Amino acid sequence: MARPDKLPKILTEEETDRLLAQPNQRYFGPHRDYLYMRIMLKAGLRASEATALRPEHIGLMSGKLMVREGKGAKDRTLWIGEELLEELQGWMDRRQEKAPKADYLLPTSKGTQVATSHLRRSVKRYARDAEIEEVERVSPHTLRHTFATRLYRSAGKIRLVQKALGHSDLSTTMIYTHVVDEELEGAMKGL
Repeated sequence: MARPDKLPKILTEEETDRLLAQPNQRYFGPHRDYLYMRIMLKAGLRASEATALRPEHIGLMSGKLMVREGKGAKDRTLWIGEELLEELQGWMDRRQEKAPKADYLLPTSKGTQVATSHLRRSVKRYARDAEIEEVERVSPHTLRHTFATRLYRSAGKIRLVQKALGHSDLSTTMIYTHVVDEELEGAMKGL
């Protein structure tokens, strides 16, 4: 398989920490944006999948996250860790207080679905505020790329990454092996 012209931009741990430190969680909207970024980093969701999440799609006890009708109208099951689950449990009270009739897990203060364009603008603004390099390449999809690369590094199994991302074709997922190969090349040349 040929290497793509441009490998996806992924965030380092330090850049991720700086990005997540930007939203002022005292306020409803930035707190919601923070949780969107956390979910995309921990579950690899597309922006449209994240904004479509409803409370019943997450098992706050089990950590099971159901993506309903993702790309290609496919469902998939993912899991999120305890730390994020605790943050989401805390969010549920705030959500109930601010937008009690909302159908969505992370709604606007009026209870409506957040537009993916809002999410794109917010992530870019937070990345700029965090002084992340190549900020023009940072988007919600960057968080998905970061998730996929970290999962591949951790598990070493491209099929697991394929399943988590909901890719029907393995060749779509293979880009993440190139990211890791490029890191290996750099590390070995530095010896």
